[in-house]
Amino acid sequence: MIKYILKRLLAGVLTIVVLITVAFFLMHAMPGSPFSQEEQKKLTEELLAELLDAPSIDGYVSGHDFPATTLSAYLQQLLDEKGLARSRVVRMADLNETFGYQIFTGARNPSRDKVLQIAFAMALTLRETNRALTAAGVSNLNCKSRRDAIIIFCIDRGCSLQKVNEELYRFGEKTVC
Repeated sequence: MIKYILKRLLAGVLTIVVLITVAFFLMHAMPGSPFSQEEQKKLTEELLAELLDAPSIDGYVSGHDFPATTLSAYLQQLLDEKGLARSRVVRMADLNETFGYQIFTGARNPSRDKVLQIAFAMALTLRETNRALTAAGVSNLNCKSRRDAIIIFCIDRGCSLQKVNEELYRFGEKTVC
């Protein structure tokens, strides 16, 4: 009886070791790292601390990659990353074709709502939307504002431009377009 129990325990331990080993190698065979994106996207507070602790501005500036500062450059970067066509985004954003083209080339500065239209057409995340708003020189979305809170909720849920407009209208707020 003891021999049988020991045999079963040994088989169980061996099975667990094999499963852990297989899981370990499968995790290491996958490309990337679960922490790689988080490492690249440091929080503003962390970057500020690095800047203030830096012995010279030269070392800080040369050691960091600064994101695109213009809206047109940032939108182009997003188009490339997401594999989207500019003409389709302009159409889905319900923008005049000429005006949309001028926004993407940097010839025109869009209003906050026009940037939001583009954000919904490109299905941007909240972080990407706020970066686009910052690049456009307009205020970020603020959850303390009722209208902005509705927009943030819709962005988080992946709503379409039409859906966000319906929600804004339902709550008596100004629609995006």
